Amino acid sequence: MPEKPSIESSPSSGPEKKDTVVSLARYSEMGFIIPAAVLLGFFLGKLADYWLHTKWLYLVGLLFGAVVGFWQMIRMAMGASKDEDEDGR
Repeated sequence: MPEKPSIESSPSSGPEKKDTVVSLARYSEMGFIIPAAVLLGFFLGKLADYWLHTKWLYLVGLLFGAVVGFWQMIRMAMGASKDEDEDGR
C-alpha cells in the first residue's frame, strides 16, 4: 500500500519561501505604480480639461502623475531596503 503524503511542511516552505513571495509581490507592485499614477494623472487632467474647457491641463496631470509615481516608487524602495537591512542584522 502506498504511503500517504505527510501534511507537515517541508523545509523549503519555511520563512525563506514566504520572504521570497513577499519580495516578489513588493517589487511587482513597484512596477505598476508609475504607469498607474501616470494614467490616473492623465485621465484626471483630461477630466479637468473637459470641465474647465481647456486643452492643456492633461499635460499638468500627466507630469504630476509621473512625479507622484516616481516619488512613491522611491519611498517603497527605501522602505524595502530598510526592511532588508533590519532582517540582515
